[in-house]
Amino acid sequence: MKRRAGLVVALSMLLWLPAPPVVHAQAGSVKVEALLPNTAVLMVNGQRKTLKAGDSFQGVKLISADASAAVLEINGERQQLGLNRNITTNFVAPVQRQLDIPRNERMQYITSALINGRSTRVIVDTGANVVAMSARHAAALGVDYKAGSRSKLETASATIDAWMVTLESVEVGGIRVDNVRATVAEGDFPSTILLGMTYLQHVELRERDGVLSLSRAW
Repeated sequence: MKRRAGLVVALSMLLWLPAPPVVHAQAGSVKVEALLPNTAVLMVNGQRKTLKAGDSFQGVKLISADASAAVLEINGERQQLGLNRNITTNFVAPVQRQLDIPRNERMQYITSALINGRSTRVIVDTGANVVAMSARHAAALGVDYKAGSRSKLETASATIDAWMVTLESVEVGGIRVDNVRATVAEGDFPSTILLGMTYLQHVELRERDGVLSLSRAW
């Protein structure tokens, strides 16, 4: 997929960087193998996975963790599980969600998104290392960007003031990611919100015959 011409997002800090879904119910085994602050190593159905708070794997979401236990969410219910403790339960295996976006005449992939629960248009842009929006967009979405940290954003023609913020959530085609880092530029640039890598790193991207597919096992 081509990067959007003329855009370079460079920040003054390092960043952490519709087919109907099919759901199968199955018996699941979950074991806690290691615990760190807000991090846990789980064995889920025989597969080892390190999760940070908020991450999900095979239908199991880590809510929090400390030295004594992990709080997990399975089928919408929260359970506390200690080190080397194992539970067997029936839970829903992940749903494969996919959104197909056709390329327009300007070689752009434009779709709708929910940012902090509010609908807006976005351009999928792998050349942007963060989700990027203007102050006008932030006001429309209820984002108090001046409570964030000041930064600078370089465009093809100038360097402008910007603020780094954390969005509560970004959802595209039913694929939701929480706590997404974003930059808000003073003024009206960019004209359309750029769906950058702080969201896109959480999904699988495939482009074929002018159609970009975003997918993730939920």
